[in-house]
Amino acid sequence: MYSYSDFDEAFVRTRVAQFTNQVERRLDGSLTEDEFRPLRLMNGLYLQLHAYMLRVAIPYGTVSPRQMRQLAYIADTWDKGYGHFTTRQNIQFNWPKLPDVPAILQALADVEMHAIQTSGNCVRNVTADHFAGAAADEIADPRPYAELLRQWSTDHPEFQFLPRKFKIAITGAPNDRAVTKAHDIGLRMVRNAAGEPGFEVMVGGGLGRTPMIGVTVRDFLPEADLLPYVEAVLSVYNTLGRRDNKYKARIKITVHETGAEEITRMIEARFAELRPLFGGNDLKLLADISEAFAPPAFRSAPTDAYDAFYSADPVFRAWSDTNLTAHRNSQYVIVTISLKAHGETPGDASSAQMRLMADLAEKYGHGDLRISHEQNVILPHVHKSDLPTLHAALTQAGLGTANVGLLSDIIACPGMDYCALATARSIPVAQELATHFEALKLEHEIGPLKIKISGCINACGHHHVGHIGILGLDRAGVENYQITLGGDGTEDAVIGEKTGPGFAYTEIVPAIERILRAYLDLRTEPSETFLQAYKRVGMEPFKAALYEAEGEKDAA
Repeated sequence: MYSYSDFDEAFVRTRVAQFTNQVERRLDGSLTEDEFRPLRLMNGLYLQLHAYMLRVAIPYGTVSPRQMRQLAYIADTWDKGYGHFTTRQNIQFNWPKLPDVPAILQALADVEMHAIQTSGNCVRNVTADHFAGAAADEIADPRPYAELLRQWSTDHPEFQFLPRKFKIAITGAPNDRAVTKAHDIGLRMVRNAAGEPGFEVMVGGGLGRTPMIGVTVRDFLPEADLLPYVEAVLSVYNTLGRRDNKYKARIKITVHETGAEEITRMIEARFAELRPLFGGNDLKLLADISEAFAPPAFRSAPTDAYDAFYSADPVFRAWSDTNLTAHRNSQYVIVTISLKAHGETPGDASSAQMRLMADLAEKYGHGDLRISHEQNVILPHVHKSDLPTLHAALTQAGLGTANVGLLSDIIACPGMDYCALATARSIPVAQELATHFEALKLEHEIGPLKIKISGCINACGHHHVGHIGILGLDRAGVENYQITLGGDGTEDAVIGEKTGPGFAYTEIVPAIERILRAYLDLRTEPSETFLQAYKRVGMEPFKAALYEAEGEKDAA
């Protein structure tokens, strides 16, 4: 992974000192809350429903064992012994006290971490495929490009006060595991007719109040043009973007109002102006960065132990079938550690679990950990012979749940349990869905399914691109849950379709059960997934099952 340069180290330390002074001034009354607010947001500090929340950047989801242990130390020392991993591949601490925040930032700086640009109208944490550098289908590791974009965008003088926050996602494979089409800029690596690698560039995606799928402005962008082209997009948006209405300030609205053809023309024109100004230093920097992402020294060893355990142990076999993904090295696999044990809060990890994952990454994973946008932790390089021992250690720590990609592997925002913007609870709904279907023993029968839950219209739970999406709203002071079906966050991304009137908190789990029992009746064979069945038969059969009781039609 990338290690800080002397400049990086000095930059982060200076920023910590600056914010320490600002906190002191807030505490002694020299700064009002209104004056302090933009300063704290620039450093990732939010004021939530019950307490401050600090959002720590984990660039493109890559974290070292040393850093993971430091996050555990912060959780124990200044929080309540846990952290919450987010859909932006970051970690949030929900209970820091304001006087302690400078010490937390110092502790982060000690391990080359920070909270800069995890809030504000700037370029946020650049996210990437969580299987980067390991996936069998990968054209190239996208993390060097993500790191280039991180360095370029951090405190960029032109783009610190954009019309609205700006999110970039990148994947190095044609199969999209980074939800690129739902980002302000999505970059998906492809090859041209000559076999050369480059990027499909999508602009104007986003969820929230007005969900939209990004439009392709370049089918193929050469690698060498990445930075000037991204700068061209930001430059056009910074000029055109609405600042008179925050609900219309995102680039997706700019693209919609300007038109895809015209916005593409403007980006290309700006790119033509900017390209000659890039004299090659960006490519030299990219080459230097790429050296830091050299693959680990893979070992060659027999895999008999894995094969034997897989055949003999049904618990290990179930975990292997759901939580392991093909690696480009046939002796290795990618391990997804589920943070979705049935009944637990999706994305939460205790300090003890963080330390264990750090230990396991050092012992079995070449010292590499990733945070996925699906709120799980990845060990991208594990030799098959180590899997039985690894699985036993994970199981003992409550981290061996065999449910990745299944119903209980739910994305959920913090909702009204923590967030000041939320209008309904998310976490309890996720917990009840997981435990309900575990009790019914239907999860494996249902098969691959992505349920995503948001506690407000801002869609931090990505509900719009869930196979089943759940949006919690406030209806006259009562929680009401709207359901969408058929969403998809892959390279075939689509926004889910609303089913109709919403459901009360006590009705939402039975409603989801009706949908899934309808699917089990409708599918043509066990291998037909929920999403495939939905695409085949459409909304009506599910809608009929969902609103089968007359009284439920009035639940809104």
